[in-house]
Formats: sequence, C-alpha cells, structure tokens
Amino acid sequence: MPRFHFRLHGLLSLREAARDEKRAHLAQAWEAAEKLRVEAERLEQDLVDLHALALAASRGTVQVDRLVEAHRYELLLRAQQQQLAGQRQLVAAEVEKRRQALVEADQEVRVLEKLREAQLERHRKAEERTEMKRLDEVASLRAAARDREQDL
Repeated sequence: MPRFHFRLHGLLSLREAARDEKRAHLAQAWEAAEKLRVEAERLEQDLVDLHALALAASRGTVQVDRLVEAHRYELLLRAQQQQLAGQRQLVAAEVEKRRQALVEADQEVRVLEKLREAQLERHRKAEERTEMKRLDEVASLRAAARDREQDL
C-alpha cells in the first residue's frame, strides 16, 4: 500500500505559519504593555520621591521658587500618568485582539491536525486489512498445498 500522504499538508503548513506570525505579534504587544507598565512604575516612583523631597524641604525655610517648581513637576508627572494610562488601555485592547486572533489561528491548525490524524488512522487500518488479507491468502495457499501433498 502507498505511503500516507495528507492532501492538505500545504494548507496545514500555511495555517501553522500564520499561527506562528500571530504568536509573534502577540509577543510584541505584550512587550509594549510591559514597557508601559515599567514606565508607569517609574512615574509613580518619581511622584513618591517628589513628595519625599517636598516633605523634607517643608522643614525650615520655605523657598517659594522651589515649591512652585516642585508643583509644576508634579503636574507634569500627573499629566504623563494620564497619557500613559490611555496608552495602556489601547495596548491592553490590542493585546486582547491579538490574543483572540492567536486562539482562532490555533483552532484552525488543530482542526487540520485532527483531520490529518483521522486520515492517518484510516490509512493504518486499511493497511492492516490489506496485510490481513495477504496473510489469509498465504495461509490458504499453504493449506491447499498441504492438502494436495497429503492427497498424493
């Protein structure tokens, strides 16, 4: 019997390549989300440091210029936090979109893999049936040959 050949092998390869590409896109989105998370932590730490400096500076002589400068810097940091929060929402939505695309691509690959496995199993069973028929024929021929030898 001929070797097993999955007729949709090319399509399976294309779907696997598409799945791998979607996996890479998701990894890029995760990387972007991680960078934004690190930046948000940095901004939060800058605010904590600023408040610590303001608290330390409040003891003793008050320097109005430094106080105004610190307040402006705090406003800048808060504005950056808001902008970053918006970016994080957009990236989170993109991560989810890419994750869903990967799930769908993975399902498409699994469907073809299951089809290939089912066809391979049918092929194996057909080979087994063919082999059994051949063995039955050989056994019948041997039995017939023994019967002829005994009749002689």
